[in-house]
Amino acid sequence: MIREPYYLGFDVGGTNVKVIAITETGETVKKEHFPTNDANSAEWAVAVPAKLAELITELGEPTGVGVSCPGIASEDHRTMTWMTGRMEEVVGFDWTAHLKLPFFVPVLNDAKAALVGEAWIGAAKGARNVILLTLGTGVGGAAIVDGKLLHGACGRAGHLGHISLDPNGGPDICRTPGSLENLIGDVTIGPRSGGRFNDTKTMLQIARSGDPSAKQIWAKSVQALAAGIVSLVNVLDPEVVILGGGMISARSELFEPLMKHMAEMEWLPFGSKVPIVPATLGEFAGSIGAARFAMTHGKENP
Repeated sequence: MIREPYYLGFDVGGTNVKVIAITETGETVKKEHFPTNDANSAEWAVAVPAKLAELITELGEPTGVGVSCPGIASEDHRTMTWMTGRMEEVVGFDWTAHLKLPFFVPVLNDAKAALVGEAWIGAAKGARNVILLTLGTGVGGAAIVDGKLLHGACGRAGHLGHISLDPNGGPDICRTPGSLENLIGDVTIGPRSGGRFNDTKTMLQIARSGDPSAKQIWAKSVQALAAGIVSLVNVLDPEVVILGGGMISARSELFEPLMKHMAEMEWLPFGSKVPIVPATLGEFAGSIGAARFAMTHGKENP
């Protein structure tokens, strides 16, 4: 057992749960992940309390526990109030009651949790104005404005991938026409490539061989990303923009053309460019953010 107070953060996904034990100074005590096997089952509802009991036996009682998962959290962060398509069981699920702990267990959207983690000990450590975009199957997002995590009237604030860049484009899952998600996310790589590719990783591999069609698809995707970022910068005025998700593994193939577009598009009223940086916390960003949210929930900062 450890003597220093620690917090647990559970990041609950359809296939895996990632959990971290971390101190208030950001020192990782233990981290691991375990499968939930089926995105449409509530197996995680059994797996999480079992893992909690195991960790308490090993480490002692935590000072707090936080949970992150897909969906829109209620205003009081007791449960998720909206989720569709997968893991619909999270809606209305009360983690405080389920885990039977003597304190409140707040729940937070997974992208927002990732940003909380990155702003605490990651790529935007100490920043009071920051946005995060996660580039993968879709485009997730979150924002911290003036030191506070942006929630909005019903909790949907931060869905940055669903801004419209083409009013004549097809609707995305949120009914947004020509959204950033549809212009760069893996979810549309099939139709955007005329059926040639099923994922961006494969398309990039072909582009590296000099295939002109694959290169053009990627170039358009990065241009759309730049247009989305400058639009968000104009609205939210962040100190830094963080990019996460699977696509950042492209590194220079992403960041070099992106910065060229930013140089053409970005408004610079004071001559300072907004830094665009890769996320640093990896797959445990959501669990770190969930633990941090448990530390700070109800206080001024996220």
